[in-house]
Amino acid sequence: MVSMIIRDATHADLGAILEIHNAAIRDSLAIWTEEEADLADREAWLADHEAVGHPVLVAEVEGRVAGYAAYGPWRSKTGYRFTVENSVYVHDDFQRRGIGRALMVELIERARAAGIHVMVAAIEAGNAGSIAMHRALGFEEPVVLREVGTKFGQWLDVAFLRLELSSGPPM
Repeated sequence: MVSMIIRDATHADLGAILEIHNAAIRDSLAIWTEEEADLADREAWLADHEAVGHPVLVAEVEGRVAGYAAYGPWRSKTGYRFTVENSVYVHDDFQRRGIGRALMVELIERARAAGIHVMVAAIEAGNAGSIAMHRALGFEEPVVLREVGTKFGQWLDVAFLRLELSSGPPM
């Protein structure tokens, strides 16, 4: 594991977040769109998270943003208000160093502290590394929906994993 700082993202981090985000769009099946984002998109995304108190975290290694993680609403209906969906992305230069895991551990703790009941991960079903990391953090065995998306001229399967963060009736 590398020496890193996990902290709340700031507007100064958005350039690095955008770089990581667009690399995932361009070079992977992690984000199911072919259209890269611009800085205005990431600014609005961060503002939306800040407005509702949903964290956006960054992992900083040697002064660089090595990865980021966030959670947001899983569905827009009020009945889902205690369920969130997580996102975690690591810069290619920092893969396989425990950064994604460290971000997720902090994100899960933030969700627990906020009274979130369930965290959902939606992962491209062929992404064995991400699925394994989520499973190691306690997420349940994935449920796979076959051929529900497309990118790069192929049908994609999505694996849904669930982590229960609290028990008892909703407050």
